[in-house]
Amino acid sequence: MPLVVGVSFKKAGKVYYFDPAGLELKEGDQVIAETARGVEFGEVVIEPREVPQEDIVPPLKNLVRKATQQDIEREESNRGKEKRALSICQEKIQARNLPMKLLDAEYSFDGSQVMFYFSAETRVDFRDLVKDLSGVLRTKIQLHQVGVRDEAKLFSGIGPCGRILCCSTFLSGFEPVSMKMAKEQSLFLNPLKFSGICGKLMCCLKFEYAVYKEVKSRLPAAGSIVSTNRGSGKVTEVNVMKETFGVEFEDGVVLDCGVHDLLSPQEGCPGPGSECGACCSESDESPASPPSRAPDRPAGDSRRRHDRRREGR
Repeated sequence: MPLVVGVSFKKAGKVYYFDPAGLELKEGDQVIAETARGVEFGEVVIEPREVPQEDIVPPLKNLVRKATQQDIEREESNRGKEKRALSICQEKIQARNLPMKLLDAEYSFDGSQVMFYFSAETRVDFRDLVKDLSGVLRTKIQLHQVGVRDEAKLFSGIGPCGRILCCSTFLSGFEPVSMKMAKEQSLFLNPLKFSGICGKLMCCLKFEYAVYKEVKSRLPAAGSIVSTNRGSGKVTEVNVMKETFGVEFEDGVVLDCGVHDLLSPQEGCPGPGSECGACCSESDESPASPPSRAPDRPAGDSRRRHDRRREGR
């Protein structure tokens, strides 16, 4: 298996594999890499390790070098120029009255181009805007329209959980999120509980979905009939987080139960009356069991005594 190192070029950005080229690297090291966009300044997020060949998108490029102090100063200078570029671009957008919202600007490491990110409800003709920016900034200009998820990732913010958005802290990409995941987590009745600040389904539904699905596979479904140590009852609700479920018994009592409270029929049980000691043994203490007859009064005994009294008249 090839030896690779994972490098990210922006905070919570996508991780790309490179050949470490014999460099001694550890997580957090700053490096210079040759990419499709040119020379870029990045950070090691995955230390050198072997990975399967199918996990690599060919061709696997080499890292140029570990970042020097001069490289770091140049990167800081680029960050300063980005603020000026944003201000100029915003002025040009307002001057041309373009229906677009400017989000961010990003200089390449060598300064050969600057990328502007924006959002818009419709397609925007920005060809004249590119000409205006090229004349002022004297570099190659690229504009990239992004969606609402990318906008939230760029601006960041606080989610409904009270923590910084997942997309701006550790999620390197967006995966499809469906309503099925919200329904599996019993959130379909209140849209406010599964919508992020971007207005789309929350990303956390994706990585919590597998847990909910696995736990629910071990718990009875709401509305089903279960047998417990107390008797049979109907499942009224399921609490996935606590891995418990509420059971309403025939006498109206509702109790919280767990999987350990369930009585399961033994495999190959011959059925009621077999007294196998598991699911079908009759007990006078169970409210779900039918009333049993007294052992010293066989069926039909009362009729015979009544017939004898009638014959004695």
